[in-house]
Amino acid sequence: MRHRFTSESVTEGHPDKVADQISDAILDEVMRQDPKGRTAIEVLVTTGTAIVAGEMTTDCYVPMNKIVRQTIETIGYTRAKYGFDAETVGVFTAIQEQSPDIWQGVKKGGAGDQGMMFGYATNETEELMPLPIMLAHKLAKRLADVRKFHQLAYLRPDGKTQVTVEYEDDKPVRVTKVLFAAQHKPGISQDEIKSDLIEHVLEPVVPSELRTGTIEVLVNRTGTFTVGGPQADTGLTGRKIIVDTYGGMGRHGGGCFSGKDATKVDRSGSYMMRYIAKNVVAAGLADRCEIQIAYAIGDEQPFSTRVWTFGTGKIPEERIAELVTEHFDCRPLAIIEHLNLRRPIFRKTAVYGHFGRSEEEFTWERTDKADELREAAGL
Repeated sequence: MRHRFTSESVTEGHPDKVADQISDAILDEVMRQDPKGRTAIEVLVTTGTAIVAGEMTTDCYVPMNKIVRQTIETIGYTRAKYGFDAETVGVFTAIQEQSPDIWQGVKKGGAGDQGMMFGYATNETEELMPLPIMLAHKLAKRLADVRKFHQLAYLRPDGKTQVTVEYEDDKPVRVTKVLFAAQHKPGISQDEIKSDLIEHVLEPVVPSELRTGTIEVLVNRTGTFTVGGPQADTGLTGRKIIVDTYGGMGRHGGGCFSGKDATKVDRSGSYMMRYIAKNVVAAGLADRCEIQIAYAIGDEQPFSTRVWTFGTGKIPEERIAELVTEHFDCRPLAIIEHLNLRRPIFRKTAVYGHFGRSEEEFTWERTDKADELREAAGL
């Protein structure tokens, strides 16, 4: 049976990702000075304006204005003609302390909120991630790189990618369609942009074995994309949660990650579920695995857990669930310690996906439990 699946990604200049990066840059500054500090920072960006709001409890001084401007400058919004730039943006803050009602549960090791989180893994790629989202991320990053390194100097920071992959019997066989939204300076023809993006972005990223048929390449479907970033569209923290995770292939509990320290199980719980699901697949217990966990605010022990293998399990799902309970400690403080989540590592996670990454900061991508699981399962 053949079917197609589509996922999207965005560049760091997309307004929602500008907001995510500012939120996580602030979190990183707190972690750098006060690893036990707690943050839940939300950012809104629009023409000429960045608003930072939320909760923060820390003993350190956080230079909000400086962090916001440095983040915006690094992304590439450095000219007033973009409608949003690091020098002239107005920065407004509205920060308060974390509620003492929440703190009384967190300080004893409980979850910082209620909710459910999902983790997913599949053996269809080397990263044990769905192919559509991995290609969309790689294309988006490449789209940013050719701008930053002046290969295509007419590009500007905002951009999106979208990739459609054809599957046969649940195995990816080819890419059928790629969509680019690439912000550019005025006066550049769409035909030139399309030709350049095929040569400098698509062909270096999409493997030849996935380009076996004709790939339909679409660029800037309204005909032009000169006004972009926060000038064109208000950006908010946490509005790209499907881009951040599995591109729609796996389920999502609804909570965003950026701006939240690891006592917030929206973030740490999701990281742990990815870690577990990836180790299950790496161990060969299943070709695909999705795991749900749920917490009650203030409680240490999970509210519930559930495992799905979609008919690909080599042992029963019930046994995999038992192995998960036996080999993984999912109490919030245990997750923080095991994944080393009290470090300034989060700004990097805010673009091109929280999962499927090989950088050393991404501890939840390790497969160090795979041999242990395989042996325990008797495989």
